[in-house]
Amino acid sequence: MTIRVLLADDQTLLRSAFRVLVDSEPDMEVVAEAADGAEAVDLARSAKADVVLMDIRMPGTDGLAATRLISADPELSQVRVVMLTTFEVDEYVVQSLRAGASGFLGKGAEPDELLNAIRIAAAGEALLSPVATKGLIAKFLAQGGTSDDGQDSKAYSERLGALTGREREVLVLVAGGHSNDEIAEQLAVSPLTVKTHVNRAMAKLGARDRAQLVVIAYESGLVRPRVE
Repeated sequence: MTIRVLLADDQTLLRSAFRVLVDSEPDMEVVAEAADGAEAVDLARSAKADVVLMDIRMPGTDGLAATRLISADPELSQVRVVMLTTFEVDEYVVQSLRAGASGFLGKGAEPDELLNAIRIAAAGEALLSPVATKGLIAKFLAQGGTSDDGQDSKAYSERLGALTGREREVLVLVAGGHSNDEIAEQLAVSPLTVKTHVNRAMAKLGARDRAQLVVIAYESGLVRPRVE
């Protein structure tokens, strides 16, 4: 199945370069381009995009605001957002994940990295860039605290009560950045069993994908960042 990609960036030249790269792949195509966040939200719906490559800094409605709007719209629940950042390790990393992004990638990434990011996001996996490691994400989540009113953190903590012991165990390992195969090996179960636990945890916690599970695990206090 062809992955439908929406490019959202205010730089025309950059969008053109991304289009050439994406359209060169047999399993994906660019279905629309947006120059700002508001346009990206509209086109995500009308163009039936699967993945949005979203620049964080855009005039008017920026990438973070646009991602929040996409994540909050039930009609766009299938849309995955990959944030494009100039600096991979900054305060925008955490804000992107909290806004509902499936991951983030530096604009200086290699072509293969970008294409792989699109495929990973389309598959519902969490994309954690090579530079911004799992430990750094944990650090930023800890520094950023919870939402302004603390309601998200409280709600997540309450929802954790609906998880089975095994689902909580799997959630902790997902938050550690482990793949289904790695979790399966550690728990001595099949990858399919792990996938089932992950999917059930996402459903119970209202998470769009694995990236959101990572955020929830830290926001709720289930997982604590390591102090280096």
